[in-house]
Amino acid sequence: MTKRLRGVGIGLRHPHFGDILETSRRIDWLEVVPENFVGIGGTASRVLDDCLERWTMVSHGVSMSIGGPDALDEDYLRGLRQLCDRMETPFYSDHLCYSAIDDIQMFDLLPLPFTDEAVEHAGKRIRHVADRLERDMVIENITYYATMPGSRLTEGEFVHGVVETADCGLLLDVNNVYCNAINHGRDPVESLFALPWQRAKQVHLAGFLEEESRLLDDHGSPVADGVWALYRTLLERAGPIPTLIEWDTNIPDLDRVIDEADRARAIMDEVCPGWENDA
Repeated sequence: MTKRLRGVGIGLRHPHFGDILETSRRIDWLEVVPENFVGIGGTASRVLDDCLERWTMVSHGVSMSIGGPDALDEDYLRGLRQLCDRMETPFYSDHLCYSAIDDIQMFDLLPLPFTDEAVEHAGKRIRHVADRLERDMVIENITYYATMPGSRLTEGEFVHGVVETADCGLLLDVNNVYCNAINHGRDPVESLFALPWQRAKQVHLAGFLEEESRLLDDHGSPVADGVWALYRTLLERAGPIPTLIEWDTNIPDLDRVIDEADRARAIMDEVCPGWENDA
């Protein structure tokens, strides 16, 4: 039996293992990076089980390379299926990118060419993962700093094509939308609604690093004012969408992360009054 995702969550990160179970502050749900838990016991496994007694949890992968050329790791998929079953997670999410070639991990989320061929390739692999996990897969729009050679589609057309081909949901990363728009000279609102926002099952919010004229998606600071404004605009059109605060570098204490979650929830309360009472 899977659980329903609602409200605003945070990522379960190792620096907070000692504090997360002691907090009395509101956290609606937690997100984990499965690569940190699949096949791993010890403290991480115990903390995961303790958190499962208190919160709904989802799994967000960072290394599957769903758009890459290498065969998917079937052994890892079996372990991931066991973790998702253990967590009763409503879906599994990962990034619309590639991150490995010839079994060499790049340790980065690299953009695919925006082509019909890449749409078909990624869509087929997303369906395969969903079948293996026996649950929906949700795909995230990434930050990219250069458009791949050979691209013939816009980002919006490409992401639309993938989610329609795979019949999957979208993890709509608003920070990524904002960074891409500024970096590539586009309007953030137009960029947001060029994506298949109607398929959004989850939202990510995070901070970026400004380096000269470029915004770097480093998840190492509070959410920027421009991203907050874009998030508000999304909720005004789409209604309440489960939202996660990502803070993965320069991680502060737990209360500071929860402060950001409280701000997101306050916006949701204001824009979507009564969302908690929806069936």
